[in-house]
Amino acid sequence: MKALNRYFWPTKFKSRSEFLKQGVKCVFVSYQNADKQSAKKIADYLLSAGINVYFDEYDKDLKSSNQTKNPKRVTNALIKGINNSSHMLVLVSPSTLKSQWVPFEIGYGYDKTNLNVLTLKGISKGKLPEYIRTAKIIRDIWDINSLISSLRGISKDTLITLNTIKDDGDSTNPLRFIMDPIVSENY
Repeated sequence: MKALNRYFWPTKFKSRSEFLKQGVKCVFVSYQNADKQSAKKIADYLLSAGINVYFDEYDKDLKSSNQTKNPKRVTNALIKGINNSSHMLVLVSPSTLKSQWVPFEIGYGYDKTNLNVLTLKGISKGKLPEYIRTAKIIRDIWDINSLISSLRGISKDTLITLNTIKDDGDSTNPLRFIMDPIVSENY
């Protein structure tokens, strides 16, 4: 199954309900700009696992809106991305707390997407703002592999065997430097 960055096909479906009825799943990757490299690794991991994403790196409208400091166009580009997504994955790091756009994305997507929060390496549960704690928290590689398994409807073991995802303990897992392998409950 070839996954794609849905930015390239943002108007493929006439309406949000149309793509949801057809079972199309797409994950909007929300992040603070300082975490762009980590966000790209997460988006690439999802794509390689057969999960469609909306990742703004190639969104020329959004880039030009940011460069010209046009908040209305930035807002419209983000809304378009969220409206073409069934799920949202919010990356949380210390810099996320300084973001002006991530809270907007969460607020807009809260009742439109299946909201998940992914904590980057070393972020403890106590550092998460309370409004983020209402979402499903993805604390480690095991959790993101579980999300992928759920979205694909295929067991983690099968996905690992097919080399679609990497085991959380695999030293070649591309997420090993940005996410914890397995987080203990006390973390």
